[in-house]
Amino acid sequence: MKTKNLYWHEPSVTVKERSKSYDYKSCVIWFTGLSAAGKSTLANRLCSELHNRGVKSYVLDGDNIRHGLNKNLGFTPEDRKENIRRIGEVAKLFVDAGLIAMTAFISPYNEDRESARKLLKEEEFIEVFVKCPLPVCEQRDPKGIYRKAKAGQINEFTGISAPYEEPQNPEIVLETDKMSLDECIISLLDYLVKNEYIKELRDADTE
Repeated sequence: MKTKNLYWHEPSVTVKERSKSYDYKSCVIWFTGLSAAGKSTLANRLCSELHNRGVKSYVLDGDNIRHGLNKNLGFTPEDRKENIRRIGEVAKLFVDAGLIAMTAFISPYNEDRESARKLLKEEEFIEVFVKCPLPVCEQRDPKGIYRKAKAGQINEFTGISAPYEEPQNPEIVLETDKMSLDECIISLLDYLVKNEYIKELRDADTE
């Protein structure tokens, strides 16, 4: 911290009070995995499902964030570290505001993901490993970036010229080369219900 004359101001409305009024628990759902593994697809679909249940949620997407907040960062290890640090701080603010925040970032390093986890209380951070073999991700390649990386047009590309460290103890593992999108979403919703982040959808709620 470059400035010493800073003081923390406690909010007048606590996270617990917001959660009571919204009838669900705010948290961060941190999707991590290789490019084209399915992180953004899963996060946005889950956001839609939560919205339909009346749960306030928001997706912090890797590409979108780099268009604004993190547009001055590249893909060196140092910049990747700072990218995740900023996102962790933003996600924490979303939790304080009473939302379920979903982050869809490769976030390749265990150390950086653990730093983001430590910003929050234990029950406020859910790490989701979107597991998909590199060859499958390369085959999908919706943005054509694996092809560019292999051609040397993109430096420091995760899985090709930069490492990806798989999560050691994620709360959820979704193998997107074996599971359908619907199966993944059901797994996510089941986890949130069983751990009392959201309430189970009753028949009456769908009428």
